[in-house]
Amino acid sequence: MSVRESIADLVARYAWAYDTRNWGALVECFTPDASLSLRVVGGDLAGPFRGHAEILRLMRDSAAAQDDRRRHVCTNLVVDPSGSGTATARSYLTLISVRGVQLEVLATGTYTDEVVQAGGAWRLRARHIELDRPADGRRPR
Repeated sequence: MSVRESIADLVARYAWAYDTRNWGALVECFTPDASLSLRVVGGDLAGPFRGHAEILRLMRDSAAAQDDRRRHVCTNLVVDPSGSGTATARSYLTLISVRGVQLEVLATGTYTDEVVQAGGAWRLRARHIELDRPADGRRPR
C-alpha cells in the first residue's frame, strides 16, 4: 500500500471506529503520546487531550451524549510526506446524524493530522478538528 493509501485507511478506520463505538480500534489509530484538539468556529480551543486515556474519555463522553447514529464522512484527503515515516494529512469532515428515517448534516469541518509510522502502521500523533459550526446546531458565540 502506498503512503497515501495507508493514511487514507487510517482516516477511514478512525471514522468507522467512532461511529461503531469500537473503542479498542479507535485507540489503535493513535500513538500512545498522541494529542487531540478541537475548535468550533468562533469558539475557544478544546484540548489538547493527551494520550490514549484522555482521548478515549473525550470520545466516550461525546458518544454517550448522543441519541442518534453518527456518520463521519471524510473526503478530499491531501497527504504531504514530511520525512521518513512522518506526514501531514488534511481532510474534510461531514458529520451526518441518522435518527429514524431522518438524515441531517450536523456539521462540516476539517481534520489536520500529524501522522507517523509506529508499530508497523500509520498512526495519528496529533489531530486537530476544526468545525464550521457546532454539531448541536447552536450558533457560535
